[in-house]
Amino acid sequence: MPLIQINILEGRPPEKKERLIREVTDLVADVLEAPPQNVRVMIQEMPPDNWGIAGESVKKRKQSAKKG
Repeated sequence: MPLIQINILEGRPPEKKERLIREVTDLVADVLEAPPQNVRVMIQEMPPDNWGIAGESVKKRKQSAKKG
């Protein structure tokens, strides 16, 4: 049973997450030749202050971009 974990930043609408689950399931089922009902997809949403890029949180980077 394939289990796919996806980490994304918070804030995407539910319909986007539903589409992501559907399309990832379809792709994994096709590539692994597994029945779609056996594919599991878990989305973990992270707040911007818990996600870092190049030594700064995404929250801080966004704040800096608004000032600049």
